[in-house]
Amino acid sequence: MPDRTIGDGDRAQGALLRELMRHTLAVLVLLFVGTGIAAHAQRAPAERWEAEIAAFEAADRTDPPAPGGVVFIGSSSIRFWNTLASDFPGVRIVQRGFGGSEVRESTRYAGRIVIPYRPRLVVMYAGDNDLAEGRSPAQVRGDVAAFVARIRADLPEVAFAWIAIKPSPARANLLDAAREANTLVTAWARTVRNAEVIDVFTPMLAGDGQPREDLYGPDRLHMNRAGYALWIERIAPVLGKYAPGS
Repeated sequence: MPDRTIGDGDRAQGALLRELMRHTLAVLVLLFVGTGIAAHAQRAPAERWEAEIAAFEAADRTDPPAPGGVVFIGSSSIRFWNTLASDFPGVRIVQRGFGGSEVRESTRYAGRIVIPYRPRLVVMYAGDNDLAEGRSPAQVRGDVAAFVARIRADLPEVAFAWIAIKPSPARANLLDAAREANTLVTAWARTVRNAEVIDVFTPMLAGDGQPREDLYGPDRLHMNRAGYALWIERIAPVLGKYAPGS
């Protein structure tokens, strides 16, 4: 047979084949990396607070909280409330705020840091970080309802109070979303037995409708003592209603 000479057409086909192989390899790499990122994203919410939750459990083994008290759960506004127990004298308080958590993360850990204490009342502050991370007001309302359903699956008589999302100067862009979420959760709470919303949003606004700077620390996100004093005034009647002398 005569020798076949490689022409321009063959070279073009070879180049095209090599380009297709490079493209296919790139797609496979992106799929592999993307799968890893997605798997990490799915794991992260369940794992990022594990050390804090385990620390709570270790403390419980050393000094188990008595049943019938009040659990305060939620994000950093609860976690950083260093005077919480002494601010409500005569009330047995279990403080279980962790990191910059979201409502659904409290739901995830309720079996470990709420149910075992068999409280009379659970007070939650969360939703602020949820909105900042892209959750919608309707999703926040749904997440709060899911949390209450979770704790009442084991504690059907437990009362629940949700501290409304505060208007932080650092998150002034979320004011409308916070207002909507507060409205939705309030409407839901009116349909639920022994559940209510503690409105801290309204009194934390200045006359111009913007967040009051005097209630916050330097980061303009976390409250100073004046901010907590306002919260104490709003929360105390709820404790008196649901957990007197707890």
